[in-house]
Amino acid sequence: MSTASSAGRVTAGRSPVRTAALAVSIVFLLVGVLGFIPGVTTNFDSMTFAGHHSDAHLLGVFQVSVLHNIVHLLFGVAGLALARTASGARAYLIGGGAVYLVLWLYGLVVGPDAAANFVPVNTADDWLHLGLGLGMIALGFLTTRRTT
Repeated sequence: MSTASSAGRVTAGRSPVRTAALAVSIVFLLVGVLGFIPGVTTNFDSMTFAGHHSDAHLLGVFQVSVLHNIVHLLFGVAGLALARTASGARAYLIGGGAVYLVLWLYGLVVGPDAAANFVPVNTADDWLHLGLGLGMIALGFLTTRRTT
């Protein structure tokens, strides 16, 4: 969708930050759904609701549980809702990125077999959370920076 501006230039109907938040949201929804599909998630039959005892792994790499998948789905839905405005999209990307950096730190501090590991997370999840956190924050800032 495009609209004509007063100067006659064509501008995008959706701001870059909204597009970025929408894309990230869709990825989270996809990951949440894939976590419930046997074959895409290995050891699916051993998936627990929560905790580090779940031996299910999305794509054979990322440890998941029912709770973990639900969190991905809820995070995706929240992103869809917040991507309706530029300020909401920016808050989703930067705030969500901060949440993922906290999850990264949580994964570093709480061992994979600790009782406090209720999400659950493994080393692959930790690295993914670091990348997601930094990437989402970067998207939030870079897609809203002002140019003169």
